[in-house]
Amino acid sequence: MSQSTPVTKASHVVLVDGSGYIFRAFHALPPLTRKRDGLPIGAVAGFCNMLFKMLKDQKDDSRPTHFAVIFDKGSITFRNDIYDLYKANRSETPEDLIPQFPLTRDATRAFGAPAIELEGFEADDLIATYARQAEALGARVTILSSDKDLMQLVSDRVSMLDPMKNRHIGPKEVEEKFGVSPDKVIDVQSLAGDSVDNVPGVPGIGVKTAALLLGEYGDLETLLDRAGEIKQKGRREKLLQHADMARVSKELVTLKTDVAVDVALEDLGVTDPDVEVLFDFLEEMGFRTLTARVRQALGDGQSDGIRADDTAVDTQGAFVSPATRGTYPNTVFDPTRYECVQTEDRLIHWIRRGFEVGVVAVDLETDGLDSRAANLVGVCLAVDDNEACYVPLAHKGEGDLLGEGVPDQIPMARALELLEPLLHDPAVLKIGQNFKYDLGVFLRHDLYPAPYDDTMLISYALDNGINSHGMDALSETHFGHSPVPFKEIAGTGKNQKTFDMIGLEDATRYASEDADVTLRLWKFLKPKLAAGHVTRVYESIDRDMPHVVAKMENEGIKVDRAELSRLSALFSQKMAGLEAEAHELAEGPFNLGSPKQIGEILFDKMGLPGGKKTKTGAWQTGVEILEDLADNGEALPRTILNWRQFSKLKSTYTDALQAQINPGTNRVHTSFSLAATTTGRLSSSDPNLQNIPIRTEEGRKIRDAFIAEPGHLLVAADYSQIELRLLAHMADLPTMKQAFADGVDIHALTASEMFGVKLDAMTPDIRRQAKAINFGIIYGISAFGLANNTGVDRSTAAEFIKTYFEKFPGIRAYMEATKAEAKELGYVSNLFGRKCHIPGIRERNPQRRAFAERQAINAPIQGTAADIMRRAMTRMPDAIHGVEGARMLLQVHDELVFEVPEGREDALIAVVKQAMEHAHEPAIHLSVPIDVEAQAAKNWNDAH
Repeated sequence: MSQSTPVTKASHVVLVDGSGYIFRAFHALPPLTRKRDGLPIGAVAGFCNMLFKMLKDQKDDSRPTHFAVIFDKGSITFRNDIYDLYKANRSETPEDLIPQFPLTRDATRAFGAPAIELEGFEADDLIATYARQAEALGARVTILSSDKDLMQLVSDRVSMLDPMKNRHIGPKEVEEKFGVSPDKVIDVQSLAGDSVDNVPGVPGIGVKTAALLLGEYGDLETLLDRAGEIKQKGRREKLLQHADMARVSKELVTLKTDVAVDVALEDLGVTDPDVEVLFDFLEEMGFRTLTARVRQALGDGQSDGIRADDTAVDTQGAFVSPATRGTYPNTVFDPTRYECVQTEDRLIHWIRRGFEVGVVAVDLETDGLDSRAANLVGVCLAVDDNEACYVPLAHKGEGDLLGEGVPDQIPMARALELLEPLLHDPAVLKIGQNFKYDLGVFLRHDLYPAPYDDTMLISYALDNGINSHGMDALSETHFGHSPVPFKEIAGTGKNQKTFDMIGLEDATRYASEDADVTLRLWKFLKPKLAAGHVTRVYESIDRDMPHVVAKMENEGIKVDRAELSRLSALFSQKMAGLEAEAHELAEGPFNLGSPKQIGEILFDKMGLPGGKKTKTGAWQTGVEILEDLADNGEALPRTILNWRQFSKLKSTYTDALQAQINPGTNRVHTSFSLAATTTGRLSSSDPNLQNIPIRTEEGRKIRDAFIAEPGHLLVAADYSQIELRLLAHMADLPTMKQAFADGVDIHALTASEMFGVKLDAMTPDIRRQAKAINFGIIYGISAFGLANNTGVDRSTAAEFIKTYFEKFPGIRAYMEATKAEAKELGYVSNLFGRKCHIPGIRERNPQRRAFAERQAINAPIQGTAADIMRRAMTRMPDAIHGVEGARMLLQVHDELVFEVPEGREDALIAVVKQAMEHAHEPAIHLSVPIDVEAQAAKNWNDAH
């Protein structure tokens, strides 16, 4: 609800043209009905999205102190008494829209704003009255509308904002449209008339002519009085003949500024919405996506989400500067304006547009998801909202593999030749979404687009831990717009078509929209980097990653197929032996790959303790259950676990890797995700090379199959205990810092400190326990977890942790301070400033909250290590440039893998170590040395 707040010179009054919002929402969005009863709600949905974005995005001096949404009460007003044909030519209101009018009023009130309307007057008259009242008190007024009729109100204190185009309208913009200053707009409209509202004006006199006449004669009455002096016969006769109609038209277009409004201006003071009322309304309408977004913005409703003060609440309830809320995005998408480019002339036109605007979104369409194997099918460009095109290059015609009916397309080589100057021009910024993929394809065509921005990585720097950073999710989150799903144009399952088989009409709509959305995301998100204090994170850490990683993915790594086959046979033998052993222990055959049969054997037949059932009544046979049984001395569960280990190694690696060898390169090309983890670590897929088990001898054998090309060596460079080093620095642990400086075994030192054992008397078992504690502490390990890792009972593990904190009190202080920061802000930051939002840090559920606290403790440490790795990677191309034939192949956890001609490995190791050990400088200075261990060998395993 609004409140009474005096209007002063410091006030900002925001008036929304509600009726304009409704009609624009209705015509911009596809029909939508409520599932349970078929009620039309499309306009309401669009109205709510626009209203929510407008309220949420107000920032700094644009935030309102007074706010209202103004509506038309009905179609009949005092103007119909003046001229009975006023608005007579307007079409009937669509049937689907009529029941939505009252719902938009309900929506406005649910958002905590007054919904104002008055019988006999148009919304424009009420807006004019409030605007002039506020202006007279010295306040600043913003009218949210694009209605030209309201432009007569524009002055030094009154401006307009078109929320669809995010376009400011002040005196200059009014003069550009009408050719006169705002105080003469009424006279121009009186002469030119308005076909939409059926304002007659003077026939044959348009806006330009009216502006010229008023420029010469001053105002309407003077012009009409002196019409006989006009030299042009046609104009003179029209004005003399229709002078009375011009005066009637002036009455029609002049907005009332003295309406006796029911709600006083001072009663429009902004307050927070009643969250219960708001959520009840949104859920009643069935707006699930918007409900989630509003709930994110308002948190639990106890904090300042949408109001006229200094703070706002981000999606997890974390306090952020209002400046991070961004600007008004244009949420109207018009696919009818997208163009399919099939001739060189039209492509040249679009390239020229790219050079003109200096910023162009670029997106590629291919026939697959693997950038190393997929074929280029088409190129998309966008230069402004709704100004986008698709350039087909390799479409085959729908369903026609023989080439008949292939659409007209520019030859690929020629199209890429034309695009090359645009892609390479340093004065034109290229915008991509997950641009690493596109760069990988471009590199195969000897194209190197630069400079570029990646909207996925901009979002990642801003909202790490909050949003998904895929294009569709970002579009829905920020614009309330769901892009065309691929399955809609390509189908699903076995019948799904590749992009080259899709017709050009559908392809253009789908592809152009991708580029259009990407450009809008850039315009909306890029300004937020500075406001969110993460510009350095994006610019110095993330921005160059797509090109570096795309090149690395294209390089791939050679795999010894024969070695994989040998290992596969070995693992099969191991599995057969374990299967026979299991059958003997169970006193009968069963399928070791069947959880159901395993459960029946262990808990029904053998009656082992500790069994738990799922909701369906089946026995649980997960790793934890089997490990608990094995730790209690049960042989069969241990045998089953060993069998599963070899089964996974065989299916996931020795068998699958052979199928993933690229036939064109004879190498395996993994795909790295740059925005998949909350800490900044890269993740790997297809195949996942970061999950190869290295703690067992059998797992390490997999790395034997990763080899160098003949005459080359692999070099593995690994950060040594980097997270413990960062912990020592961040928690300010003098003993640990000195140990790292002196090159002392940190795990032996920890054991010595905790257990009172001298370094020269250290046993492997004691060191192992200390190592488990060191690494466990980083991840906020519990006594239960530490007991599992060290093999001691839980009380002993708890005593270990207590002693650890006593010996290293700085760690406890660091952990408590970090948890407090997370609870206050909703996020933690690493040393470079990357934020990791912690969604569950205020959870009431103790288990979920404890998990979030462990995440908060670990994120600054692991995140700093991850960003040091990223900085090292972006510096590596320059670092290794002088070592002929050297190339970077993989990044796995804290390790980089290179390939280098034999005889040059020492030179490579020297420059790699230098780049990695000093990657954090000069951005941060550490009180511990960073150490990198590097070694060369014929295969990956031996390079350790």
